[in-house]
Amino acid sequence: MVIMKRSSSTIPFGYKLNKEDNTKLDKIPEELEVLQSIVPMIKDKTLSLRDGSAYLSHMTGRSISHVGLKKIIEKRNFE
Repeated sequence: MVIMKRSSSTIPFGYKLNKEDNTKLDKIPEELEVLQSIVPMIKDKTLSLRDGSAYLSHMTGRSISHVGLKKIIEKRNFE
């Protein structure tokens, strides 16, 4: 499923390059589900950014830093 146009060289967490058109990104639902499940815990301060990033890396196999996780939480709209 094509979700957005690529706007930089960095591929956002939860997305991958589209196989047919490398200017577009596809969602990775599994990564987005794990990300969405830990955001409330980070916002409630029951989980630190470092622990959250370690958990995401462990569950998805894709590395993410605590700073990168912080930027995602600040930029994207999580409820």
